[in-house]
Amino acid sequence: MAKIGIIGGSGLYEIEGIKRLKFVSITTPFGSPSDKYISGELEGKEVVFLPRHGKGHKINPSEINYRANIFGMKKLGVERIISISACGSLKEEIVPLDFVIPDQFVDRTNQARAMTFFEKGIVAHIGFAEPVCAQVCKVLYDSGRKFNFKMHLGGTYLNMEGPAFSTRAESNLYRAWGMSIIGMTNMLEAKLSREAEICYATLAAVTDYDCWYHGHDSVTVEMIIANLTQNVANAKKIIREVILNLPEDLDCKCRNTLKHAIATNKDLIPAKIKKDLKIIIGKYVK
Repeated sequence: MAKIGIIGGSGLYEIEGIKRLKFVSITTPFGSPSDKYISGELEGKEVVFLPRHGKGHKINPSEINYRANIFGMKKLGVERIISISACGSLKEEIVPLDFVIPDQFVDRTNQARAMTFFEKGIVAHIGFAEPVCAQVCKVLYDSGRKFNFKMHLGGTYLNMEGPAFSTRAESNLYRAWGMSIIGMTNMLEAKLSREAEICYATLAAVTDYDCWYHGHDSVTVEMIIANLTQNVANAKKIIREVILNLPEDLDCKCRNTLKHAIATNKDLIPAKIKKDLKIIIGKYVK
């Protein structure tokens, strides 16, 4: 049975109803994940949950150990990841409380965060033209539509650095580029999941318009928190529905990403790297 990973974003620090619940501490070659993983059973399926910012929102987006988080998911046998993320809208037609399932990302972190497992003696170049699993995205979309939530299938997620929000000039620039939503976390998760051969999809919950919007000055923290709370409740409904309906077998290429991606001569890869990355590269490098 394929194990499903759930990464919770702002406001989503736990999933109610997980049976046979266990808290699992994971060690990785890349340091410590954001928190303990919560493993158990939800709607009859094996799930693993991790709060991206740690329980209580203790870790800012720039400080998250993305490599440890995804490596830990792989170590626990996760084959699909659904990532929930709060975001701002860069399009008038994408309104607060909508959900967006992006199919593209643009990176504006300027490589400020570690976002590859392949370094220090091993090089791999993954294909990333289609950065999410289209099949998981479709199940996400259909699950949200079942509850009559306003869903947007497709769109580009602009991954800014943070933790401060954009200037108005930046916000207008991103709109001119045709970006759909803006956030601080998900592009890195998508890239690392692809390197780990895990299917990945984002459920982005819109809390507000970004600062380009003509009515932005009237937006209060209380309004954003209220939207975030509603989004979290709705996202939990969608997640349960996805878990019920996600096929056991997916006809996608996510699980064979590294087949032709590792460029380093296998005899030259350091023994420590082979050991550290065994759960990722083991079927290709002995």
